[in-house]
Amino acid sequence: MRKTFIAASFAAVVFVAVSCGTAGRRTGSTYPVVDSLMRVMTLEEKIGQTVLFTSDWSVTGPTMRTGYLDDIRAGRCGNIFNAYTADYTRELQRVAVEETRLGIPLLFGYDVIHGFRTIFPINLALSCTWDPASVEESARIAAREATAAGLHWTFSPMCDICVEPRWGRISEGSGEDAFLGSALAAAMTRGYQGDDLSADNTLLACVKHYAAYGAPQAGRDYNTVDMSERWLREFYLPPYKAAIDAGALSVMASFNELDGVPATASKHLMEDILRDEWGFKGFVVTDYTGINEMVCHGYAADEEDAASLAVNAGIDMDMQSAAYMNYLKGLVEAGKVSEKTVDDCCRRVLEVKAALGLFEDPYRYCSAEREAAETLTDQNRAAARRIACESMVLLSNNGILPLEKGRPVAVTGPLADSKNDLLASWRGAGRVEDVPVSVLGAIREVNPVSASAGTVVLVAGEDCRWSGEAASRSDIRLPEEQTALLRQLKAQRKKVVLVVMNGRPLDLSEESQLADAILEAWYPGTMGGYAVADVLFGDFNPSGKLSVTFPRNLGQVPIYHYAKNTGRPYVHPEAKYESRYLDVPNEPLYAFGHGLSYTDFTYGEPELSAASFSGEGSITVRTSVSNTGSRAGTETVQLYIRDLVGSVTRPVKQLKGFRKVSLAPGETEEVSFTIDKETLSFWRQDMSFGPETGDFKLFVGGASDKVKEAQFSYTE
Repeated sequence: MRKTFIAASFAAVVFVAVSCGTAGRRTGSTYPVVDSLMRVMTLEEKIGQTVLFTSDWSVTGPTMRTGYLDDIRAGRCGNIFNAYTADYTRELQRVAVEETRLGIPLLFGYDVIHGFRTIFPINLALSCTWDPASVEESARIAAREATAAGLHWTFSPMCDICVEPRWGRISEGSGEDAFLGSALAAAMTRGYQGDDLSADNTLLACVKHYAAYGAPQAGRDYNTVDMSERWLREFYLPPYKAAIDAGALSVMASFNELDGVPATASKHLMEDILRDEWGFKGFVVTDYTGINEMVCHGYAADEEDAASLAVNAGIDMDMQSAAYMNYLKGLVEAGKVSEKTVDDCCRRVLEVKAALGLFEDPYRYCSAEREAAETLTDQNRAAARRIACESMVLLSNNGILPLEKGRPVAVTGPLADSKNDLLASWRGAGRVEDVPVSVLGAIREVNPVSASAGTVVLVAGEDCRWSGEAASRSDIRLPEEQTALLRQLKAQRKKVVLVVMNGRPLDLSEESQLADAILEAWYPGTMGGYAVADVLFGDFNPSGKLSVTFPRNLGQVPIYHYAKNTGRPYVHPEAKYESRYLDVPNEPLYAFGHGLSYTDFTYGEPELSAASFSGEGSITVRTSVSNTGSRAGTETVQLYIRDLVGSVTRPVKQLKGFRKVSLAPGETEEVSFTIDKETLSFWRQDMSFGPETGDFKLFVGGASDKVKEAQFSYTE
């Protein structure tokens, strides 16, 4: 008989399930151990499985509040976040398994956003790789490190589409596009969860922030979101669904309201769409104190009312507010919440614990040996360095890059010697002492650095605390003293390479006129200093492409590539009564999909396999891509579609495909895309989803503003 870790008082109840080796395996529609537990749990114990409390951290290490330990022992709290290290989580798990009536294991969660100890580039940077394989690899490494430290669950991937650079949390997502964002959300989910969630090195993903958190009015965090159902479904919901389709078994409700209802109380989001339409089978957790914040929203009269609204809307777990612990029992007794509703919440949490294998071995993730062996390994660091290189975007270059090794350069700027800023916000368990070298240090290892050199590398940008949660900015320019330094260097006739570290699109209009080259490095992570040097000196040929539009100034915001025409589109430069600005062009400074290389790529004209298709058929578009430069390089070929006439107006360009190709100098490769009715489908006027007959344009190229086009038609 397999050893069971279930508490002795409960052993007889689960004997059959465990002895048959099925405690953590799904049989039919549920898990036997969950059924057994549900039959003997009290209402208070069921409510306890819906409660999530935090651990703390002091200078001496992780700590747990005495009151929370008492709640665990009493079965009032079944889940803990911000607790990690193998030894610490093992002790907390021991309390839950050995000192409670039923011995139900705890679920440990943590914000593993772009790495655990080995920190990868921020998520916005990762999306600029346009490479699902690299994104999946980063999540796989993060999962191995995090699970070795006792964690079961990460609050990631963040699937929030965002066209608002003032919002600090744009740094945590994959940019402005639903198609690209969907591909990367699925990749990150696969990376965390692998193909066996019960394995001791896979991590439960949490899809957040559901939904539309990335569209706050005025770009201010936690602010109101309001959009049409059609816009929500077409441009904001797809990445969440992609992560769920990839197997994610938890979802986090967003802080914001949508259509006048806080997401934490939205049956439309949690039941109608998430569970009924998408078939989601996992559990939904609030964001931090999301339940009691509904009182401030003006949607709930008090915290008890808020708890009732949340649980009846389909929220299974309460993060930190204690509203469920304090009020659910009374709400059930008063008939305001059915016991079945509480049962459903509890069951969904327990089933995920079973899927993780915690009933078979609650200590399977608490391995000090794995923690020592799998953290910050040479392989992990090498992957972080390579992916950081892939994420960087060469915005401009007048020929100064790559720098020549052996020739002196000067390095300056407020972020040049900062190891801390390389890690960004949400750095998991990453530590400054883990960072081997700053940008300055990395350049010194390659080249002499001389203050009198004619070429200057200016490392500028935002302090890492200026992006992330609660870090909105009303001004998206560089600090004035940084731009003033650039002006001063140019006045001295220096050649300047501007390396920008930041967590959002910035207004670089003046800098683009002054600098001889601009490298968007984002916050590149643990190995970011070396990665910047790799790109600057040509050891890595930049291949990143923007996943978000860079405006000319804040007045253009929101600006994105899938905008629509107006009845008076801007066509004639001298015309007055057209949709345009008087002071700047309509076009962005750097378009979605933009990114330069140290080589040149030339595209052939797109060729279609047919001029039209119908029904279940398809057509293929082919284009040739040639490396006409002198270096090997990687190009991301992008496919966009425009539906010329629809029952509702359609975007002027919409991303529908991308392929990465690596070419040697002089090499040519044919790239093809298949276009079928799914490619052309959208939310039509009657809110059905599908294509419409008519004429379409397609665009193929290396950026949304550098494309070649063709035309085809579709009929039913």
